[in-house]
Amino acid sequence: MRIHIIRHGMTEANRKRLYCGATDLPLCEEGRRELGSLKAQIVYPAADAYISSGMARASETLRIIYGREPDAVIGEFREMDFGDFEMKSHDELAGAPEYERWLGDISGVACPNGESLADFESRIAAGIQKLTEAVWESAVVICHGGVVVSIMERLFPGRRNYYEWQPGNGRGYTVELASGNAELTGTGLTGAKINGAGPIGARLIAEI
Repeated sequence: MRIHIIRHGMTEANRKRLYCGATDLPLCEEGRRELGSLKAQIVYPAADAYISSGMARASETLRIIYGREPDAVIGEFREMDFGDFEMKSHDELAGAPEYERWLGDISGVACPNGESLADFESRIAAGIQKLTEAVWESAVVICHGGVVVSIMERLFPGRRNYYEWQPGNGRGYTVELASGNAELTGTGLTGAKINGAGPIGARLIAEI
């Protein structure tokens, strides 16, 4: 299965560098203009199915780029829930004990009333498993920066520094997935276990 994983367009929270996960923001005007410009510059890949995380910014991005509504929603591909840190900047939160505790162990410590990185990544793994069980031969997935990072790191562990996988708004990656490593050959082949369900062959095809 070939998947095209694309980060949504810019929101006001992106522009202001705020933590925004569960907050269901639309795109900002700058984000809409930027996507229109990107659409004129690059050829976005087509697919059998078009999937959204279900959040407003993802579905709006899908409509702008592809002119259509999603064929399916995979809610597991929502952005990380930052709980009480939502819509706040690092500078606003710096020095707060609960924020410093979270920064000290992002994987194990949950944001107050939100998720830990470990919880988030477990959810993303469940979303990847849903994709591998789908009947489509190809899919476009419009999701979020943290989701793209988590998917790519899980499929290609150690290939890059974790946050180096973060694409710009409206950008992403094309990846080939197969159940069982033997089904894929070529440069970049890796194998990753998804929720203990067995190895997933993965090959990075292109950057979008």
